[in-house]
Amino acid sequence: MDKIVKAKRILKAIGLPERQQSDLCALTLLALACIKKTSAWSTASNEWIRIHDIIAFVNKNYGTKYAENSRETFRKQALHHFRTAAIVEDNGVATNSPNYRWRLTNEFLTLLQVNASSSFVAEFNSKHERLIDVYASKKRMKMMPVKINGIDLTFSTGKHNELQKSIIEQFAPRFAPNSECLYVGDTIEKDLVKNVERLSEIVFSITLHDKMPDVVFYCEEKNWIYFIESVTSVGPMDPKRIVEIKSMTENVTAGMIFVTAFLDFKTYKKFSDQLAWETEVWIAEMPDHMIHLNGDKFIGPR
Repeated sequence: MDKIVKAKRILKAIGLPERQQSDLCALTLLALACIKKTSAWSTASNEWIRIHDIIAFVNKNYGTKYAENSRETFRKQALHHFRTAAIVEDNGVATNSPNYRWRLTNEFLTLLQVNASSSFVAEFNSKHERLIDVYASKKRMKMMPVKINGIDLTFSTGKHNELQKSIIEQFAPRFAPNSECLYVGDTIEKDLVKNVERLSEIVFSITLHDKMPDVVFYCEEKNWIYFIESVTSVGPMDPKRIVEIKSMTENVTAGMIFVTAFLDFKTYKKFSDQLAWETEVWIAEMPDHMIHLNGDKFIGPR
């Protein structure tokens, strides 16, 4: 079997994430073990080597053409993750020292020497949490819990979703009471909530090409629909955005309210000259207040 393919299978078997099953990572592993194309796995070794040595080894023995300035790529994409997964260790000197070295752990070396037999893989995994599980756990810990329509969900982290969480938990109870969230996106999971059936009932049809507002609420009692843009860097309710949303909702008979939400007053000031008249502004750091841009009504359809 091709050595690179085998190295990838080994990395997968011990639970490394998909990004750490790449050619670069497989080649890094082969260089650390000093395994050439014709070498037997039983000859694997774990001498202390530099990233410079890894690059020189794979270029010479596997025909690659990695430049010397790709050292950081090997460090960040492979070696740092390998260390977390107990595959490699460093010699403990300062990272900027010319004497900084890496090598395979003795435990992982043994696994390679027996050609990663199933029993050794099982033993290794029993002693070390799989890296893919470690990263998944960290990702789950970073998720932001949010209750939408009485259901517990989570947002991925980031300012945009932090603001969307505030819109749902702070804006809605104050300014859209008894409303149902019909749509909200997540920066990773685009359509976290998308009630197509309910949107259709109010004659709001969505196509794949439509750019939905970040959050959509509907209040059946008042027959009001709230279109809210969560703005941290781009996308306020400017005149162009109003036209876009109205073109998507030309058959909607519910009263339409357009809101731009900001995390703080500083961000609002940055976009204040772009906002459309007869829209509303809500700022999360001042949740009890709204800014009304003209018109004959406050927080109501025109």
